[in-house]
Amino acid sequence: MEKNIYDTVIIGSGPGGLTAAIYTVRADLKTLVIAGKEAGGQLVITTLVENWPGFPEGIHGPELMKNMQKQVSNLGGEIRQGEVEKVEKINEGFGVVLTGGERVEAKSVIVATGAGARWLGLPNEKELIGKGVSGCATCDGMFYRDKVVAMVGGGDTAVQEAHFLTKFVQKVYLIHRRDELRASVAEQKKILNNAKIEMVWNSEVKELIEREGRLGSIRVENNKTGEEKTMEIGGLFVAIGRVPATKFLEGLVEMNENGFVKTRTNEKYPTMTSVTGIFVAGDCSDSVYKQAIVAAGEGCKAGLEVEKWLESRN
Repeated sequence: MEKNIYDTVIIGSGPGGLTAAIYTVRADLKTLVIAGKEAGGQLVITTLVENWPGFPEGIHGPELMKNMQKQVSNLGGEIRQGEVEKVEKINEGFGVVLTGGERVEAKSVIVATGAGARWLGLPNEKELIGKGVSGCATCDGMFYRDKVVAMVGGGDTAVQEAHFLTKFVQKVYLIHRRDELRASVAEQKKILNNAKIEMVWNSEVKELIEREGRLGSIRVENNKTGEEKTMEIGGLFVAIGRVPATKFLEGLVEMNENGFVKTRTNEKYPTMTSVTGIFVAGDCSDSVYKQAIVAAGEGCKAGLEVEKWLESRN
């Protein structure tokens, strides 16, 4: 009996993974998308998406991802719930092992597992995401027009996003646990003399206080003096780093010190990883742009490259 071997297994069902699937299915490649715990990636916890082309009034994140899943299914792609425990190199292909022990085989793999914000780890934080708590100012900033908000972080991303928020909000409290920023001097210059930004040095957010189902205020503690204060804010943005979902690839493909997958940017297949036959798309390799449309573009590239690479082997 012939083995059921996929031409490609795509790990991840966000914009990168589903766009890759659209291209591989249309190329008549037998495609399986392993969706993870919840299909759709980070966009399923995003409210209105206004920077996805083609929707003049915007589109809600869950609706956009549902449409993309339906598109893949309508074209003939297979989407399966499940999480990947590891990927193994076997003979000329790969074994993709799911949590629970199920194993599928493929001639190629596209990793599009994304990356999430590194959160503060406070008790009700996850419940308040999209309800006053956000990990992306460029995604959600305009929803806080004329409000007072807080940004947590001290690196380039936190500084850049705090500066971006001043286009919309009344005021930004930039809360940093140290007494100096880690951001580059050029980035610091943009905010340290900005009248809309107030620095809150040597401080950490200790509690998120909910009010009528949304974030209402935060309790902040000075880690030098122990002084505590409650700050009334309309939104809290967290920019203390991103965590790529790549742990299952440890020891297999080359990654940087933060776990982002490296690609062969100067090769014939720019989205291919250090392992021939494994490709990557989206935020699990992109620590710079962190945009859904960029992930989709990279998914397109990975899908096209898989098609060309498989053809070259025949």
